[in-house]
Amino acid sequence: MPSALSRAGLFAPGETPVIGRFAIAGGNPNAPDYAVPVRSMALAFYQKDGQQWRTGMNAMPMFPVNSVEGFYDLQIATLPDAKTGKPDPAKIQAFVQKHPEIKPFFGWAQQYVPSSSWASDRFNSLNAFNFVDSDGKSHVVRWSMVPHTDYQPINAADKNDSHFLQSDLQQRLAKGPLQWDLIITVADAQDKSSDASIAWPADRQTINAGTLTINQTTPQQQGACNDINYDPLILPEGITASDDPILNARSSAYAKSYNARTHEQAGAH
Repeated sequence: MPSALSRAGLFAPGETPVIGRFAIAGGNPNAPDYAVPVRSMALAFYQKDGQQWRTGMNAMPMFPVNSVEGFYDLQIATLPDAKTGKPDPAKIQAFVQKHPEIKPFFGWAQQYVPSSSWASDRFNSLNAFNFVDSDGKSHVVRWSMVPHTDYQPINAADKNDSHFLQSDLQQRLAKGPLQWDLIITVADAQDKSSDASIAWPADRQTINAGTLTINQTTPQQQGACNDINYDPLILPEGITASDDPILNARSSAYAKSYNARTHEQAGAH
């Protein structure tokens, strides 16, 4: 039972309201859905006691790097060259030499075929957190939203529609709700809580903490998710941040992104 690991209210029996947002990675709001392989699911859970749990998850098995410096260097190294419109291979090579922990991520990205639907994506917390039980004991965990919908690879028709993920989501929800299981993975003693670039082995203890059910979708600017900053450090009692340095950076970046987006939207009216 997840309640044995964490005293957070949402792990008690019953239902918890949730408002979420699907997205594709990157800073280009006009990027077509098919051009971005990494997708995300952000959720805000509203407990009966008024506390919230917000989490941002990504459809990839590990984070590319293990430090804030590494993430900054990655952004610089992958900037498109003005002449070619593509990243400079020499800069990428220099980056890999400085941050060799990215090699497993590059290996995954080279063979990964994106799915044809958000509904069939598995979304992972990537960073570790601490679950705190009723006795005050801390347990290092990660979590994933594991889909009930079977995986189908992206196809040629999908690449003719720049908003195919949104269209697919609307069509599926018109037929019925979509579901994911919240799977908690418990660390072993040798698993590092501070390094999100390392995927934990598949034999780790897992617990099904419940089922996420999505019943309806609305466009972001008309939806409740538009006014939510999905800061991963907004946590209820019973969940705390780990020592992963990426977490504080994600929190700061999310705040800056949220402020920029809402400021831009306010100016558009």
